[in-house]
Amino acid sequence: MMLFTSIRRRMLLAALMPVVLVIVVLSSVFWMNRMNDLDATFLQHARLIARQAAASGVYGVFAGNVAVLGDIAAGAAKEPDVRSVAIFDINGKKLVSVGPLTYLDLDQARSDVQAHLVHQRNLELLVEPISSGAALQDDMYSTMTLSDGSVVERPLGYVVLEVSRQRLITSQKDLLFLALGVTLLGIVVGGILALQLGEGVMRPVMRITRMIERLGQGDLRPAHDARVDDPLYDLQIRLNQMAQRLAWGREEMEFRVATVTNELRLKKEEAELATLAKSRFLAAASHDLRQPTHALGMFVARLGQLSLTDEARHVVRNLEASLSAMQDLLDGLLDLSRLEAGAVQAHAKPVPLQLIFDDVRKSYENVAQAKGLRLRVVSNSHWVQTDPVLLKQIVMNLVSNAIRYTDTGSVLLGARRLVKDNALRLDVLDTGIGIAPEHQERIFQEFFQIGNQARDRNLGLGLGLSIVQRTARLLGHALAVQSNLGQGTRFSIVLPLAEPVAASMATLPVGMAETDVAGMRVWLIEDDDLVRQSVADLLQSWGCEVYACSGGHAALAQLNQWPSPDVIVSDYRLADGMDGIETIVAVREHLGTLTPACLISGDTDADLLARVKEGGLTLLHKPVRPAKLRSFLRRLRAQVPDIS
Repeated sequence: MMLFTSIRRRMLLAALMPVVLVIVVLSSVFWMNRMNDLDATFLQHARLIARQAAASGVYGVFAGNVAVLGDIAAGAAKEPDVRSVAIFDINGKKLVSVGPLTYLDLDQARSDVQAHLVHQRNLELLVEPISSGAALQDDMYSTMTLSDGSVVERPLGYVVLEVSRQRLITSQKDLLFLALGVTLLGIVVGGILALQLGEGVMRPVMRITRMIERLGQGDLRPAHDARVDDPLYDLQIRLNQMAQRLAWGREEMEFRVATVTNELRLKKEEAELATLAKSRFLAAASHDLRQPTHALGMFVARLGQLSLTDEARHVVRNLEASLSAMQDLLDGLLDLSRLEAGAVQAHAKPVPLQLIFDDVRKSYENVAQAKGLRLRVVSNSHWVQTDPVLLKQIVMNLVSNAIRYTDTGSVLLGARRLVKDNALRLDVLDTGIGIAPEHQERIFQEFFQIGNQARDRNLGLGLGLSIVQRTARLLGHALAVQSNLGQGTRFSIVLPLAEPVAASMATLPVGMAETDVAGMRVWLIEDDDLVRQSVADLLQSWGCEVYACSGGHAALAQLNQWPSPDVIVSDYRLADGMDGIETIVAVREHLGTLTPACLISGDTDADLLARVKEGGLTLLHKPVRPAKLRSFLRRLRAQVPDIS
């Protein structure tokens, strides 16, 4: 049917099929009739020969004259298609025969089985009785009485004639080829006539089809090949009119689309400018906010080291709490922006889960006890394929949330192996207030909190679960939550299992916590006077030798006057034309050593992160907590024990 998908072919098929059917039927009838005629003529001719032989052999059989019978059989054998002739007497005795016989005696010749076998060999076996006839009617043995009293002639013998059908078969084949030739000729002639008839019908239809195709392709020009004598002339005229109307409508639509597109382009440019301005404002505001917050943190840390009255100490603690809340907010926003910008890269490797569990227990065991809760951490010996730093951040956020929203009972951290999936399901369960079903999707939105309309900072900022979801998505770990209101909550993360390796996850060297930073030579490069003074004072209070300057060029100018640094601490944005990365590279080149360096910045740009990674530097985002800065310096002292 796929061959007749076009309308032209279907019209040709519709015109040709009746012609073909008529020709095939007529040819078949002609061939069948001629076949029957040939077969009947063949049998009639064979019977005629047998009857002539039987009539001629009456006296020879009666008299037993074998010579005469032989002449009769030989004469019959000369007829066309005759293969053999045999004459038998009434008792079945063979009197004479000419040609090869396919039977042994008269009884076999007269059997139906023999006739069937002979027919399969393209032969015909005829048995004709030899009747006494009028010449022997006075013979008492020429008649016989049947059981019903009727009198019939008694045969004197039988003539058995074998005739070949080969010539008949050849004639039938010739007739078949003739019938096929006539049929084919009729189909060709009929096809030509049908094609001409179909083309006469199809030409107007194809003109309409071409017009519709042009319209479908967008060519709306009127067609000029319509003729008055065309049976579809009116339809073509109406199609031309429709094309004209469509062309007018398209021109109007193009004008409207161009107008709307221009308006959208202008609005898009306005939106982009507004977004760019907002981004610049937020970036500047974030940087400008981080600068004084960073300095404030250093000053408060330095203030806490001084001898103060109880009242002043109370004020300092309140300052530290307020500053910590502000730093938590900025850190959360920083983590969120880095995840959204794709600046965080996951580095998965085999990790023993128990190390992360131990760190979480150490961090939150006292927090839970202070609130009257029990923190249960179930031991686990499995290894998982993940980024240990990011997974630890996820687990700590979940445990912190569980403790914050649980008033009585316990918080459990554990893991269960999923044998079917060759994975591990890490669970954080609590007996807290629970989450209503309508809120279980919204809890992962930024700043969404349940029951904290007053924005009490003791209940968090609403960023933790959003960071957890984005980090889990970055790691490719499935995150799920199950909760019933008033009955607690379970957060689950599915982690792929890993084979244990010889070396475990990197841990801090033994005794590192006791390693102090006193005596370290620190080059501090910071263009903000307030920040530079606050950091310098704090470092000096820790016993460090601090050499501070305001920019890259100033640092290069002091290279020969200052002793070689143990570590360089530089701001990223400097006011004298060189940024912090360029300054650190220049100082290292001049010193000829890969001096450890730390870059401090309030920027969250992904390009900055790439440059920091490329330069092998450590990046601390403002506001830097004093403990984090001191931890960095301690790590350097632990890695280089002979530093002085």
